[in-house]
Amino acid sequence: MMFSPVHHFRDAAVSAALGFGDLVADPVWLRPILVERDLLILVTAGHGRAEVDFHTLSCRPGTLLRVRAGQVLRCGPSSLGAIVVHWTSTALHGFDVAPEAAPAWLELTGADGATISTGVHQLAADCERHRGAPAALFRHQLAALLLRLALLVDSGRGSQPAPRSASRTETNTFRLLCRELEQGYQRSRRVEDYADQLGCSVRTLTRACLAVTGRSAKQVVDERVALQARRLLAATDEPVARVGQRLGFSEPTNFGRFFTREVGVSPGAYRAAWEHPADHSTPTEPDSAPTLPARDAPSLVRPRPPADADDGQSQMPGHSDDHVTAESAVLGVANSGAASQQPGERPLHVD
Repeated sequence: MMFSPVHHFRDAAVSAALGFGDLVADPVWLRPILVERDLLILVTAGHGRAEVDFHTLSCRPGTLLRVRAGQVLRCGPSSLGAIVVHWTSTALHGFDVAPEAAPAWLELTGADGATISTGVHQLAADCERHRGAPAALFRHQLAALLLRLALLVDSGRGSQPAPRSASRTETNTFRLLCRELEQGYQRSRRVEDYADQLGCSVRTLTRACLAVTGRSAKQVVDERVALQARRLLAATDEPVARVGQRLGFSEPTNFGRFFTREVGVSPGAYRAAWEHPADHSTPTEPDSAPTLPARDAPSLVRPRPPADADDGQSQMPGHSDDHVTAESAVLGVANSGAASQQPGERPLHVD
């Protein structure tokens, strides 16, 4: 089966539907998909798992997932029922809403959880009942949902405390780096370039990254590049050499060395693990052991020697299909500075 680099949705600015049919045609869902729109997924039936950017999250009725455009997604088993809401980047223009404030994983309980769940169900019902209606109705409903989720984060009921102590200045510096990195990771992996763009020193960037994530600025940059490589290798059939070119590597050998250093296996071996169904099964019931090979989910911090000066990197223009922020999708740090939910951590409850 051939996989498209980006999964395409219908043209509506905001849409909601029952099931995963708009996301993937194959219910077995052996490989992740690379989505082009932001998603809210409300699990309505069954128990299983979702894999978002290779992080496994448990799912049951009442679980809400926030998937960002550009991330990779895989859910299962096929009996998992859900309402999937997706929207274009322009759907929220004119609204004072910060979509990135929504947590990546949330258990909806209590009165606030019931209100959000009702809103998702109502949006899905209206999208079905009022097909062809002006988009304003659906845009307002989506904005209201995201505002409620942001309020939960602000009140401390939808987020975890930051794992490290970072000053406001360090947090803001880190966020600025992440935004610059999102625009430039395909052109440069040199911390000096980002320091120049932000008008600060490499030491300042490194200190901010260490305070917020416990990792150096160079690790932060390299991890963003490695994540995009993993996405493209797992979710698309794009040739390995082309993946390297898209990420700014002038030679496949340089890309291979970089990927192996960051992930622990070669690009070819990593892709082969996703191409052979015997090595993967769909995400299963929460009490089942994850079936992905251990090498496919390495620690984000790998002991490694200093990176090469440039790994044969060439200057290449950015690509418009990468809309995900490094701050939350790559580094596991929410825009509020809190760590995103990781497998094995205590679930978030909305009371």
